[in-house]
Amino acid sequence: MPHPVHLTDESFGPEIAGGKVVLVDFWAAWCGPCRAIAPIMDDLASEYQGRATIAKVDVDNNPRVAMEYGIRSIPALLIFKGGKVVDTIVGAVPKTYITNRLEAQLETQLN
Repeated sequence: MPHPVHLTDESFGPEIAGGKVVLVDFWAAWCGPCRAIAPIMDDLASEYQGRATIAKVDVDNNPRVAMEYGIRSIPALLIFKGGKVVDTIVGAVPKTYITNRLEAQLETQLN
């Protein structure tokens, strides 16, 4: 079963570059809501394999990229397309909320 790609300050830029849709979960081990959505991120990595990249950034170990994107509250889910942020979700939200936002970006990618 695929898992989210773990990104670092160094690997972040190359991973989000290009035309693909990338959902990035900014999280920390001590964050309860982050742990609550972790199984959702695992599910999405499997369900969207080949259609979108599902990734995670540990903000404690990778502060540069978190600072660059102004992450102030976690979990923060940023959806990138073409290397640019196209949508932001903050907080622990239901899986359907995340998939609806992700699907909207995938649909616009096809048009």
